[in-house]
Amino acid sequence: MQQRLEKDWELSIGPDTVRLFILKAKALSAAVNEDYADGSEHEVELDGESHVNHHHDGLAEESSENLTEEELRELINDLNVDEAAELIALAWVGRGDYDAAEWADALAAARERANKRTAKYLLGMPLLADWLEEGLEAIGA
Repeated sequence: MQQRLEKDWELSIGPDTVRLFILKAKALSAAVNEDYADGSEHEVELDGESHVNHHHDGLAEESSENLTEEELRELINDLNVDEAAELIALAWVGRGDYDAAEWADALAAARERANKRTAKYLLGMPLLADWLEEGLEAIGA
């Protein structure tokens, strides 16, 4: 039965490409401060001189985070419409919005969703790497 499922779910986007996205998403989430992930807008309270020191000390870290996010954003933006839809559908299956048996429905809904804002949508998912991994596993890719 596993062979039949793999044939039904042949992907335009290669599983190795999805795994690259997973690695980039993990690197990005590892670089983000826990307070930031919780949506806290007051990570660091600054006053007078401490503002200057914090800005200087965090500059290299902030640059690294932006580079990782920008790389991932560019990779997503370089996908064609089918690949972008598959990436969204994989995230939805991994998140539990659809199960593996509903792949065709997930893909159809993702095709409607895929547009120029796909990268923003996917990068807004807090557990993107985990959901992509779980999606790949669910469909046997």
